[in-house]
Amino acid sequence: MPKISAKGHAMPESPIRKLVPFAEIAKKRGTKVFHLNIGQPDIKTPQVALDAIKNNNLEVLAYSRSEGSEEYRIKIANYYSKHNVNVKHDDIIVTTGGSEALLFTFGSIMDADDEVIIPEPFYANYNGFSTASGVNIVPVMSSIDTGFALPAIEEFEKLITPKTKAILICNPGNPTGYLYSKEEIKQLAAIVKKYDLFLVADEVYREFAYDGLTHHSVLAENDLDDHAIVIDSVSKRYSMCGARIGCIVSKNKAFMATAMKFAQARLSPPTYAQIASEAALDTPDSYFTDVIEEYTERRNTLISELKKIDGVKVATPKGAFYCIAELPIADADTFAQWLLEEFNLNGETIMVAPAAGFYSTPGVGLNQIRIAYVLKKDDLISSANILKAALVAYKAINEVATV
Repeated sequence: MPKISAKGHAMPESPIRKLVPFAEIAKKRGTKVFHLNIGQPDIKTPQVALDAIKNNNLEVLAYSRSEGSEEYRIKIANYYSKHNVNVKHDDIIVTTGGSEALLFTFGSIMDADDEVIIPEPFYANYNGFSTASGVNIVPVMSSIDTGFALPAIEEFEKLITPKTKAILICNPGNPTGYLYSKEEIKQLAAIVKKYDLFLVADEVYREFAYDGLTHHSVLAENDLDDHAIVIDSVSKRYSMCGARIGCIVSKNKAFMATAMKFAQARLSPPTYAQIASEAALDTPDSYFTDVIEEYTERRNTLISELKKIDGVKVATPKGAFYCIAELPIADADTFAQWLLEEFNLNGETIMVAPAAGFYSTPGVGLNQIRIAYVLKKDDLISSANILKAALVAYKAINEVATV
């Protein structure tokens, strides 16, 4: 029998999606499942984007330009200018989601066995992208006790080797919800200039900043044009995850010319999705005002309810719509599967993402879960009540098993 590649065997499962079969079986049994495992917003997609598809009269669904349509990239550049980031449309390559943007970036700046330093926990698919690209993640640990703030810059410096090519951050963070301060961004800017590295910032949650805090883009930093690369996406901003449209933004001409070769190799991003994404840029500011107010209330509700549960530790997120919760259990993978296979409270259960998959350091995060607060407040309260009851039941079962 032909053999699967070593890279294929090394490719990690998604901690976000791997429990889906168990959730589907639970639903077939009649159990209602609250999906806290995936960042799929329930906020309505802007009508202007939906109408752009419905009212389009294209007669030929043709390829677009490999870098994305010029009209769309001009509008993206105008969007950035509203956020104090001055870029031109030629500094932008439209991609099939932020995922493709990261793959193009890894392929453009790193060779096999090169290294990228990432504060962990981090977006689980960074593990997959690094494996697919044949490069190595070098983690620098952040802590739930500091709310997952940027680790001391000296910790980054200790990890830099001749193979180090970049530092990658997610800001605001998935899975932690941490929002880096302007001072933290400046610290990172200084170190990448000192060691001549790239600073890659996944900024897909830019709008989701709470408590009056402001997002600071790496593209707004002075003297960082040759180092800064931004990964962006419409998925979360406009509740358009299915559009699969993202982009790479950088003023480094050599990098962009290289990324363009990857873009040409896959031909072009999807035409209809670009039409919808371009129209989404006309979404009024009031949309975001309402969305941020809603997510702030959801965050406050969830964190308040989680803090009522004995043995649960949680950091209050400052952005995005995720949090990491530490539970009084040994193995969140086993617990998450048990929730779907064996537990329900009045016919309801929850699906969570075990957090170990958001680390690359073995054995870390085993007792943590990521929760996406993309459900209505009443559903979040119900979910917290289910978690509380489940932890009591799970503890009782394990105590009996050890007797």
